Amino acid sequence: AGALTTRNIMADTKKKPETEKKDASETKDKKDKEEKEPELSEEDKQLQEELTMLVERLAESDTKLYKPALEALRKMIRESTSSMTSVPKPLKFLRPHYNTLKTVFEKMQGENKHFCADIVSVLAMVNSDQRECLKFRLMGSKEELGSWGHEYVKHLASEIATEWQELGDDDAAQKDRLITLAKEIVPYNMQHNAEADACDLLMEIERLDLLEHYVDESMYPRVCLYLTRCVEYVPEPEDAMLLRTALNIFRKFKRYPEALRCALKLNDTELVKDIFVSCKEGLVQKQKAFMLGRQQVYVELPEELDDYDDLVEIMSNVHLNNNFLALARELDIMEPKVPEDIYKSHLESTRPGFGASGAQVDSARQNLASSFVNGFVNAGFGQDKLLMEDGNKWLYKNKEHGMMSATASLGLILLWDVDGGLTQIDKYLYSSEDYIKSGALLACGIVNSGVRNECDPALALLSDYILHNSNTMRTGAILGLGLAYAGSNRDDVLQLLLPAMGDSKSNMEVAGVTALACGMIACGSGNGEVTSVIMQTLLEKSALELKETYGRFLSLGLGLLYLGKQEAVEVILASLEVLSEPTKSFAKTLIDVCAYAGTGNVLKIQQLLHICSEHYEASKDEEKKDDKEKKEKEKDKDKDKEKAKEKEDLSTHQAVAVLGIALIAMGEEIGADMSLRAFGHLLRYGEPVIRRAVPLALALISVSNPKLNILETLSKFSHDSDAEVAHNSIFAMGIVGSGTNNARLAAMLRQLAQFHAKDSLNLFMVRLAQGLTHMGKGTMTLNPYHSDRYLLSHVALSGLLAVLVSFLDVKNIILGKSHYILYCLVTAMQPRMLVTFDEEMRPLPVAVRVGQAVDVVGQAGKPKTITGFQTHTTPVLLAYGERAELATEEYLTLTPVMEGFVILKKNPDYEA
Repeated sequence: AGALTTRNIMADTKKKPETEKKDASETKDKKDKEEKEPELSEEDKQLQEELTMLVERLAESDTKLYKPALEALRKMIRESTSSMTSVPKPLKFLRPHYNTLKTVFEKMQGENKHFCADIVSVLAMVNSDQRECLKFRLMGSKEELGSWGHEYVKHLASEIATEWQELGDDDAAQKDRLITLAKEIVPYNMQHNAEADACDLLMEIERLDLLEHYVDESMYPRVCLYLTRCVEYVPEPEDAMLLRTALNIFRKFKRYPEALRCALKLNDTELVKDIFVSCKEGLVQKQKAFMLGRQQVYVELPEELDDYDDLVEIMSNVHLNNNFLALARELDIMEPKVPEDIYKSHLESTRPGFGASGAQVDSARQNLASSFVNGFVNAGFGQDKLLMEDGNKWLYKNKEHGMMSATASLGLILLWDVDGGLTQIDKYLYSSEDYIKSGALLACGIVNSGVRNECDPALALLSDYILHNSNTMRTGAILGLGLAYAGSNRDDVLQLLLPAMGDSKSNMEVAGVTALACGMIACGSGNGEVTSVIMQTLLEKSALELKETYGRFLSLGLGLLYLGKQEAVEVILASLEVLSEPTKSFAKTLIDVCAYAGTGNVLKIQQLLHICSEHYEASKDEEKKDDKEKKEKEKDKDKDKEKAKEKEDLSTHQAVAVLGIALIAMGEEIGADMSLRAFGHLLRYGEPVIRRAVPLALALISVSNPKLNILETLSKFSHDSDAEVAHNSIFAMGIVGSGTNNARLAAMLRQLAQFHAKDSLNLFMVRLAQGLTHMGKGTMTLNPYHSDRYLLSHVALSGLLAVLVSFLDVKNIILGKSHYILYCLVTAMQPRMLVTFDEEMRPLPVAVRVGQAVDVVGQAGKPKTITGFQTHTTPVLLAYGERAELATEEYLTLTPVMEGFVILKKNPDYEA
C-alpha cells in the first residue's frame, strides 16, 4: 500500500499544471490503473516507478536533468519495442503522461527539444490519432528511424500517406519534407524484407520513380512481382506508371525478357522495339522473338541485326506448324478423326423406333455441323477423312452458305501450314460454285492466321476479290484478309479493305464484315484512318440499315481498334453522340467496354451493372415517367408490335453491357469470381435480352478453363425454355471447355445431343460445342491470356469478341447464313504446349515439373511457385492455371515464364 500512496502523490504533483479537463481523464486513467494494479509483477512496478520519476524530472525546472532523463526514457523504450504482439510496457505505462510530455516539449529549448520530440513521436503511435506521430517526427532530432523498431516505421508510413492525400498543390514545402522522410523509410523497408510496404508508400506519395535507386540484385524480382501484380487493382493512369517502373527496374538489371512482358502489357510498340534492339545477346533476342510471336506483335527490325533472318522467321511464327506436329507425333495423336469419333452416338441408349441422334436422314444442317467439328478437331494436323480424300463429295452434301463454311474448314485443318496448305486449297478457287470459291478464299486467310510470310500469299490471292461483283465472294475475301493479317496494322491491307465498306454494291453484311476485318487487323492500335472510315459509314447508313443485325459489326470494328486503350476512347464516344438510338447506346457501350478490356476496372463494371438494371417498358403510363425522348419517337406508332420491336431494339446495349462485365473482369481472378455472382442475379431476374447474353459472358470469364461451377450453370440453362438462352448456353459450354478434352463436359454434351435429338438447331449447337471441346484433339486453347495469365493477346480477344457479339443475335447470324463468323475463333487458337530448344534451336527434351500455379506475391523467403506437380519430359501440354519449372539444374531458362517456346542454355556451374 505504501508504494500505492506514493504513486498517487506523484500523480497529484504532476496534475497541478494541467487543466481541469485533462484532470478528469487522468483520474479515469488512475482508476483503471488501480483496478489493474494487482496484475503488475515486481519488475513491472519498478519499471513504472522509474518511468514516472523520469517524467517528473522533465516537468521540474532544473534543465540539467533533462538530457539524462530523456536518454533513460529512450533507452527503455528502445529495449522494449522488439515484441510484435502487445503494446510494449514502457509505452503502456507512459500513456497517462502523454500530455505532460507534450507540455514539457513546448517549454524545452535547443538540442533537448528535438530529443523530446522523438520520444513524443513514438508515444503518439499508441496514444493519438491526429497524426502527431508524424508531426513530432518532423520536429525531431533526425536520428535513424529504424532504431525505434518496425512498428514505428510502419505507423509513420501510414501517416505520411494520409497526410499526402490531404495536401493541396501549394503545400510544396510540406511535400518535400514528407518525401525526405519517405526516402529514409524505403531503404529501411527494403533491408527488412518489407518490399511491399516500400512500394505502397511510394505509390501513395506518387513518387515511384524513387524506387529504382533502392532496389538491388537480390530484391528486384520480388519488388517487380509486387508491382506487376498491383496493376490490376489501381485506377488508370497509375497502372501504366507501375508497369513502367517495373520495366525500368528490369532493364537496370538487364532482364530483357521480363522488361518485354511489361512493354507488351503496356501495348507500347515503340517501347517494345526499343527493348528488343537494346539487348545485344543473340539467344535472348531469339527468346524475345518467340515471345513477340506468341503475342502476335510484329516489330520492324533494323536489318543490321546479327540474326536478322532468324529473328524475323521466329517472330512470324513460321516454325509453329512444324513444332505443333512434332508435339502431335510425340503424343501419338496424328491419326485423323471423323466427327463420329467425337459424337460417339453408338454410346447412346436408343429407343426402338427412334434411332440414334446421328442415324436420321442426312440433313444439311447436321452436315454443316460435321464440317465445323471436322475442322476444329483436326485443326493444324494437316489431314482429315472428309475433305482431303474427296472433298467435292462432302462439299456438295451442304447447301449454299453451308458450302462456304465447309470449304473454309479446310483452312482450319491446314492451319499455320502456309507453304503446303495453299496448294491444297487452290483447286477450289476454280470451282463453278460461288459459295465454294468464297469458302476457299476464307480458307486461304485462315491458313495464314497468326503466321506471316514475306511473300504475303494471302494478300496476293485475296486482294482481287475484295470488290468482286458477288457479295458472297467479297465476304470470303474480306474476312480472310482480316484473319490472315489480324493484329499486323498493315497499311497496305487496310487501304485495300476500307473502300469496300462504303461501296455502293456492298450490302450491310459486307460493310459489317469489312469493319470487323479492319478492326481485327488494326486491333488495339487506335488507327485514325480506319476510325474515320467506320465513323463515316455509321453516319451515312440510314437508321434502318444500322438496325440490321450486321450493323453491330460496324460498332465492334470500332471497338476493336481501341482494345485496352482506356481513356483514349473518350473522344470517340463523344463523336458517337450524333447517332440515333438504338445504335448510339449499342455502339457507345460496346466501344467503352472494349477500351477497358481485361483491366478489371471496378468503376466501369458498376456502370455496366447499372445499365443492366434498367427496364425498358413499352406500356403507355410507364412511358410518361420514363423516357420523354422515346415517347417522341413513338408518337406515330401505336401498334403493339412496333412497340415490342422498339423495346427490344432499345435494350440491345444491355446485352453488350453483360458481355462487357465479363470482358473487363476477366483480367484478374477475384474480379472474375465476383462477377459470377452478378451473373447469377442477372440470369434469375434479368430481361430476356440480358439472360441471352449471360451464358456468353460466363464463357468469356473462363475460356478453355472448364470450372465445375460454370459448367453446371451452363448445363442448367442449356435446357432453358427461351431457345436463344439454350443455344448460347450450349455454345458457351464449348468455349469453356475448348481444347481441353474434358471428359465430364464431353459426357454432358453427349446427353444434350440425345435430349435435343429432334431439335435441329440445338443439336447443331451441341455439335459445335463438341467440336470445340476436342479442338486440335485436345492440344489447343482459346484463352486470350498467356505468359502465366499475364499478357492479354488483343488478336485472340478480337476473334473471341467477334464470335460472342454475333451470338447476341444467334438466330440470324450463326443459325442463319453467317456461320462463317465462327472461323474468327482461329485468331485465338494456340497450342497450349511447352517446347524447349537448345542454343542451336534444336528441340531439347528435358525434365520439367508441371503443377498448379501458386501466387507467391509478397510472401517471405523463396516460396514454391507450383503445387502438386508431376515430372514430365518436354514437349508437354499445359492446362489452364498450370505452370512449369525445370526439374534439372543442368540448364537455365532465358525467360521467367516456361510456356510456349523456351530456349535453354547450359548452366556453367553445373556439375554432373
